Amino acid sequence: MRLLLLSALTLSATACTWVPIEPQGKAVQVLPAGPVASGCVNKGEVVVSVKSKVGLYNRNPLRVQEELETLARNEAHSASANAVQAVGQPAEGSQRFIAFQCPPR
Repeated sequence: MRLLLLSALTLSATACTWVPIEPQGKAVQVLPAGPVASGCVNKGEVVVSVKSKVGLYNRNPLRVQEELETLARNEAHSASANAVQAVGQPAEGSQRFIAFQCPPR
């Protein structure tokens, strides 16, 4: 019984990851699907990934998507971009984003 309880606690602790937003990522906007505003320049693609499954446990898809967006925002800075837009849905903990440099609002 103790082994089972210890295993459950370990699994739940490892399943809860948190990706912090970096200072430069705070300035990056996540654009909704659809056409991008005029004046935005495509700066390339950003591919990010996180664990979507820990052992037999599938992580919450909304948490995974949130962490993927945070990672994309953090990575956009290296592409000199201030906005990202998802290209499709997350798949197995990975997602592609297009990085844009958009004019200030």
